Amino acid sequence: MPNPVKELIKRYRPNLSIGEYGRIVTDTSEFMEITHGDVISLGGLHYLVIRDEAERSFGIEDPKYWVKRCFVLETGERRILKLVFHESFPLKLGSLEIPCYRSPEKEAWILELVKGDKRFMQGVTEYDEKGNPVRVLEVISGKRLDSVVYEIEAGHREYFYDHFPSILEKFLDACDAIRFLHRSGTIHGDIRRDHLWLEYGSGLYRWIDFDYTYDYHENPFGLDLFGLGSLLTFLVGKGIYTKNTLEEYGLDRSILSKLNSNDFSLLYRNRIVNLKILFPYIPKELNLILMHFSAGAEVFYESVDEFLADLEKCLGRIKGRGKGV
Repeated sequence: MPNPVKELIKRYRPNLSIGEYGRIVTDTSEFMEITHGDVISLGGLHYLVIRDEAERSFGIEDPKYWVKRCFVLETGERRILKLVFHESFPLKLGSLEIPCYRSPEKEAWILELVKGDKRFMQGVTEYDEKGNPVRVLEVISGKRLDSVVYEIEAGHREYFYDHFPSILEKFLDACDAIRFLHRSGTIHGDIRRDHLWLEYGSGLYRWIDFDYTYDYHENPFGLDLFGLGSLLTFLVGKGIYTKNTLEEYGLDRSILSKLNSNDFSLLYRNRIVNLKILFPYIPKELNLILMHFSAGAEVFYESVDEFLADLEKCLGRIKGRGKGV
């Protein structure tokens, strides 16, 4: 009996060789069972599964079994399919414990909201035969912004004066994109370094992955703001600094004697946010913004508007002949 996947490939992509032919999937509920060589049928198109996606951090790959890298047989385009996966976990913010969870429905709504806005990943939502909202995402041709910044061959001073000004200018636009979400009554939900990409060619900074949400009644946008603060701290420092990584960055451990608990992040207690102690040439106004996210902060940002207003004032002070990324 002919394999239906083999017949589909023969019809649409006769020159495509995949090694092993799987099955046609119309119910994506059991995403762990969907693997290379299977074809997911959605909205009149057939998506050949190439592999599971993975998040890469510190040299470690963390497979995302519910996210499939695919090839559209009818069009030849690459797509990423995010299948329904529910998880929840608590997040500590100071003395608070904030419930966080995945919401495929929220991400589907945001995809519709940001359609055509290239500051965000683009895609549509299709429903399988069981009613699961499968997000069909366009592949961004680019690279994580943090990886791009890591790879800039420059010491911190040269980076800060020659590269960071143009990075900050584009980061302001990325923050404005988050402000748009907030004004629309929603949140990104998972702002971190690997969720902002630099697109090749256009040079745009683009946000990905909107399926996390959280219950933080004191400030519904608070965790997004802390995410922006953590990302800014990374961009200012060209890295993440802890007590144990100073020497890796060529800094003397004697700096530790100048630090106290208030100089570290409220959200990530081992990360130094008072970067002016490490790099005295960082303007005081910029460092004060970082200190809003420190364990010693007494005043926090209530909105992206406040955060952006302070950042825009700093841009003029440090703007020079930025080479830019």
